[in-house]
Formats: sequence, C-alpha cells, structure tokens
Amino acid sequence: MNSPHRDPHHAPHNSPRNAPYSTPYSTPYSDTAPISTPITADLIRGALDLERTEHGLLPHRLPARARAQYSDGQLAMAEAQPSGVRLVLRTRAGTVELDTLRTKMAYQGAPPRPDGLYDLLVDGHLTDRASVTGGNVRLVDLATGAAETHPGPVGTVRFTGLPAGLKDIEIWLPYNEVTELVALRTDAPVEPVPDSGRKVWLHHGSSISHGSNAESSTTTWPALAASLGDAELINIGLGGSALLDPFTARALRDTPADLISVKIGINIVNTDLMRLRAFTPGVHGFLDTIREGHPTTPLLVVSPIHCPIHEDTPGPCAPDFSRGTLEFRATGDPAERAAGKLTLSIIRAELSRIVEQRAADDPHLHYLDGNELYGEADFAELPLPDQLHPDAATHRRIGERFAELAFGTDGPFTARRT
Repeated sequence: MNSPHRDPHHAPHNSPRNAPYSTPYSTPYSDTAPISTPITADLIRGALDLERTEHGLLPHRLPARARAQYSDGQLAMAEAQPSGVRLVLRTRAGTVELDTLRTKMAYQGAPPRPDGLYDLLVDGHLTDRASVTGGNVRLVDLATGAAETHPGPVGTVRFTGLPAGLKDIEIWLPYNEVTELVALRTDAPVEPVPDSGRKVWLHHGSSISHGSNAESSTTTWPALAASLGDAELINIGLGGSALLDPFTARALRDTPADLISVKIGINIVNTDLMRLRAFTPGVHGFLDTIREGHPTTPLLVVSPIHCPIHEDTPGPCAPDFSRGTLEFRATGDPAERAAGKLTLSIIRAELSRIVEQRAADDPHLHYLDGNELYGEADFAELPLPDQLHPDAATHRRIGERFAELAFGTDGPFTARRT
C-alpha cells in the first residue's frame, strides 16, 4: 500500500456530491445493491483499543487498563477523539458510506467549533473530504470544567465517484470529534489491506500533537511528518493530557513500534502540575517504562515549541475572552521559578540534560529542541492564534521540519524496520 497522503501538498477537491449525507439510500448505488461489511479490527489502524457500544465500535487511543486508572473528563474525551485513526480497506467500490455517531465539543461563550472532517485517501492520495451531521454535543464551561452532553442522531459520510479498479482506501476520522463507527456500506466487496512493511511510528504529545487547529487529521503535524517519512503513524497526542502519566508510559511500552517519540512539557507547565523536583524523576520514570518494552527502539524526546506566554512565566494558563475570541494567558508569577515552578525554558534545559545523561548508556535515545520545529522567528511570521495552539499553516511547517530532522539522512528515525 502506498504511504498515506504521500503528497501532503495535494489539496482535496470539494464538490456537492460529497456534502454531508444523513439519509441512507435516498440515492441508489447505480444498479448494485449496497454491501454491508462488519467493521472489525483488521479494517482499523491507529487505535490501541476498540470498545463495543450500543451503536457500534468506539476507537480508543489508550487501552482499557489505562482508562480504568483516571477519572479526568478531559483525558477521557481526548483519548476517544480518534486523531490518526483510520479505516483502511481494499476494494473496487465506486461508492463508500460510513455511518457514525459523533460527539462534538462546544465551549460556553465561544463561537461554535467547525465540523470535523473525514479525509478520503485513494492509493495514498488525498482525494476528498466530508463531514457528518447530527451526533451529540458536549458543552464545556472552560471556567469551571463542568460539562453536559446533548444527544443527537447517527449521521452518514458518503463518498462517490471513486476511481475504477482495485484500490486501497483510507478514511481518516476527525481528530476533534469522538466517533463511534456504526456501519460501512459499499457497492463492491472490501477486504483488509495487508501490512505495508512501513516503519510503525508511535508518537505521544499534547494537544499540538493531537491536532489542535489543524485543518484535518491528515494535516496534523504528526500525520504530515509520517507521510513524508513513509511511516505508519500511531498518534497518542492527548489534548491537555501529556502529563507523564504512568498508564500512558505503559501504553507506549506495550504497543509494538519501530520508532517512538515523546513530546513533553507544555501541559506540565500550563496545568501547573509539578515542580522541578518532581519533573526530573517523572521524566526518568516515563522513559524507564517505555524502555522496558522497547529497549533498543529509536526513542526521540522532543521539548516544547516556542510559546511566548509560557517561555518564562509559569502556569497555570487560563482562558481569556477579553478580545472576543478564545485565547489563553499565563497566570503564574515568574518570581516563583526560584522555588521550582516550571516554564518552557526550564523544561527544555532539563530535558536536554536528562537525555544527555541517559544517552551515555542508551545510544538509541535522542533529543530534539522544539524551537527547531517552531521558534521565535516562526512565531513572528506565524503567531499562535490563541497564544497556545498552532494553525493549519504552522502544523505543516512543524510536520515538514520534523520529517527533515527525524526521518532525514542523519536523523534518529532513519533506521530500517526490524
């Protein structure tokens, strides 16, 4: 199978025929009756677990054991948002329909969030995009953290006019909507796609890795970097929840992978989770756990990208609607750095020191300064719209730079698959 969206600059074409489609079979499948195919694990990539629900299958990016060890609603929502999760199938079909039940986030006092996008790839090329209607809405009060869910109906995403002949199809699910997979219909039989032999890249990070304000799941920076690096992505970017949790480290430890990266720092600061005294052994413990399952796998530690509000000001950060849109501001006191409060500059220095120390006995451990992906000059050109998260253009820049630095000729991810 070709690499997902091998050409990250190829823009999809949008047309009325791919508008949201929520009434199954109001348009016939030419002269062929639709074929319903059970959605099974061999058609899904990028998920660590599949939960059977009353509607169908709910992909998770943390295993059940991990999900049993926290009660945080933020993390529960983030890990169930299927960033990097896709249906992968081989077929001669010209029409594909996928029924899903989405749960969409909304924030009190903020404008409605755009609908999530389903990206259609045919033989590795981004061919179309569409959204679903209906679904649940989870309304969150950012000031208090309180949330309530308003239920809605199942919707359908429909793609027609696919090229003739046998082809490999990928449908990347929206990174920002919890998505229950209900039914799959086509006008020709489908089968799983065999293992491509590409390197499996397992990545963990914060909301920026999760997708933040990327255009769609195939244009998050990890997806773009995976495409350019010809790697099979498993994205464990967890919005607001890259917090050195032991259960996340165990999930990384237990997931087969040829390449691993962990992006650490921004959530530690903006939640004001710990001081330097706890951070240092926390990082060591996180890396120790990963190494229990991957003792010689290339492991890249990535520090935070440039973020002015937290470069020298500790957290926590707080939502700010003073200019009419959602932004974030740091509320900590820089004077408290002397007492061990963390900032991004402190975290970068400590991560660099930790990796240098460990690399003396671990030649497969590497460090990448996040400023090389997006630094002060990049902020001047492409500022963070909400002071915390990158926009679509910045995701592309970060993805291209990561691919060059990690997958390039002298990068730590150039080793062949084992």
